[in-house]
Amino acid sequence: MTRTLTPHDLIVAGIALAAGIAAALLLRVLLRWLGERAVRTNWSGDDIIVHALRALVPWAAITGGAAVAASVLPLTSRVERNVTMTLTALLIVAATLTVARIIAGLVQALAHARSGVAGSATIFVNITRVVVLAMGFLVMLETLGVSIAPLLTALGVGGLAVALALQDTLANLFAGVHILASRTVQPGHYIKLSSGEEGYVVDINWRNTVVRTLSDNLVIIPNTKLSGTNMTNFHRPEQQMTLNVQVGVGYDSDLEHVERVTIEVVEGVMTDVTGALPEHEPLVRFHTFGDSRIGFTVILGVGEFSDQYRIKHEFIKRLHQRYRAEGIRIPAPTRTVSVQQAAGQSTDGQQSDVHLSGLPIPAPRHTAEQVPAS
Repeated sequence: MTRTLTPHDLIVAGIALAAGIAAALLLRVLLRWLGERAVRTNWSGDDIIVHALRALVPWAAITGGAAVAASVLPLTSRVERNVTMTLTALLIVAATLTVARIIAGLVQALAHARSGVAGSATIFVNITRVVVLAMGFLVMLETLGVSIAPLLTALGVGGLAVALALQDTLANLFAGVHILASRTVQPGHYIKLSSGEEGYVVDINWRNTVVRTLSDNLVIIPNTKLSGTNMTNFHRPEQQMTLNVQVGVGYDSDLEHVERVTIEVVEGVMTDVTGALPEHEPLVRFHTFGDSRIGFTVILGVGEFSDQYRIKHEFIKRLHQRYRAEGIRIPAPTRTVSVQQAAGQSTDGQQSDVHLSGLPIPAPRHTAEQVPAS
């Protein structure tokens, strides 16, 4: 038998609800203060935790005040049970969302710390969030009195059909997990596929890998293609790399002088240009007796893949200027063509010029001899 509602019950219930709201406001102010302190620390995890708790704790305080208020009211057992189950379900939902936000944020922070770039590998974040939300949903159903055993059985049977229908999607999912777990490719790395695609890895999600080219365009590559093709990672085993520049000088050049001047130019570029390696040892290696020049390779140090274009640009400008000042000649390709006089044409003993690609090439001198008649 339910007792009669009295003013005293309403006052106590109102005080309990007001106390819950007041506690929520105080806790929100406290968490805001903690958030300001957390920003000053080096670890980003405390920022994520405090930010997530700012959404959960106030609602938990209000829910607790409502539960106390409901307990002092003269409610029937059925109504009281329904109110309790509803408040509990709301609290479980809020707690699940908060835990999912905290864990996903920590996983994302870990991905940032390991890759050292601004991009994020969202595949692990999404998987973690889905797992936490699914567990919270099952706990809420169990709290509400709904048996989850038939649901789990149905999910197990239906999972096979879903797996068969989503073979490509699941293949991309597991390929992305394998790529990140093996750490062969991470966001921020510069890669080049055997099919020609190249650029910086921006993100690896549950289906695709997003690559940003040097022209600032995005290339979307399925994870299965990325894991099943030949690929060059210019950030493995280390980010620094060497740059080979081919140069040639004339045969009349003093090679010792050429090597000394070239090394001085390389040392200046390594010191002055952004992205170069000042500690790099300049190397010059002669390798070819060409048709019109002696070819050699200049080896420069580059801090990161995209820096090579700026360094090569500055090196060629400085080397050309220095060679001109030192009198070192870089010959242009030349070719000599011999022209024979056709039979029956007059031979006047004059010389004519033949032009090939804008270069005058002297033709051979032809003379005519008279053969005495027999």
